[in-house]
Amino acid sequence: MPFTWTINPYRGCEFACKYCYARYTHEFMEMRDGIDFERKIYVKQHTANLLRQELRKVKTGEDIAIGTATDPYQPAERRFEVTRAILEELSLHSDLDIGIVTKSNLVLRDVDVLREAGKRNRIAVNITITTLNTELARILEPRAPRPDLRMEAMRKLNEAGIEAGVICAPVLPGITDSPRDLEALVRATAEAGGKYINANSLFLKPCSAAIFMPFLEKEFPHLVENYKQRFGGKAFLSAAYRKGLSQLMARLREKYGIRARSEQRPEVSSAARSSVQLSLF
Repeated sequence: MPFTWTINPYRGCEFACKYCYARYTHEFMEMRDGIDFERKIYVKQHTANLLRQELRKVKTGEDIAIGTATDPYQPAERRFEVTRAILEELSLHSDLDIGIVTKSNLVLRDVDVLREAGKRNRIAVNITITTLNTELARILEPRAPRPDLRMEAMRKLNEAGIEAGVICAPVLPGITDSPRDLEALVRATAEAGGKYINANSLFLKPCSAAIFMPFLEKEFPHLVENYKQRFGGKAFLSAAYRKGLSQLMARLREKYGIRARSEQRPEVSSAARSSVQLSLF
């Protein structure tokens, strides 16, 4: 994984994305019905206090990813504010590498604490956008905010001085992977002031396939055989497909003058670095 630590403020996610790979996390609680993941949302109370203890284990330069198996800004966050409490705790520390992944424009609510956390830490907000087509997005991600609202959130975050870009993930063969559609997304990201854009292809764990394949049969029946051949009992698409997607995105980024997420990271001042030992330990 491209990070060392993860924080998931909730278990389950109401956005109900048909391709979601994280449904397996409910299986740890003996819930085998994949639909439970989007219908039974668990709130991790006292997270900020527990985080303060866990941060003692974090070494300088290790990445902390927020929202890898749930969306930290799903509707429950409006009520419980667990994510905000986490950010408030992180803002008390220094020299951390923090990344947030979300499909929600609710992240704009926390511009103040994101800016505070960013004063002494490296922080980036990764807005997931799989397609600019609103109707298609509603089919794929039934309860997530519209793509245009996410793109606008990314623009406003950058205007507020918070590094933000787009993650196009997953890219779905025959549905969202046409060069024209991907180019439109890269162009829109660049025009909205996005700092970077990355793309990753679909992968189907058994728990994901159990939801996704029936969905495919209903909404895209002409693609069912294609997907069966592509995956053939495997979780990942072929290396050739992934390489082709990577090369296409590299060309599009170069065309529109935008970088990949892994390139060029903002620095934290030496003063912030020196204070980390005081605030973190």
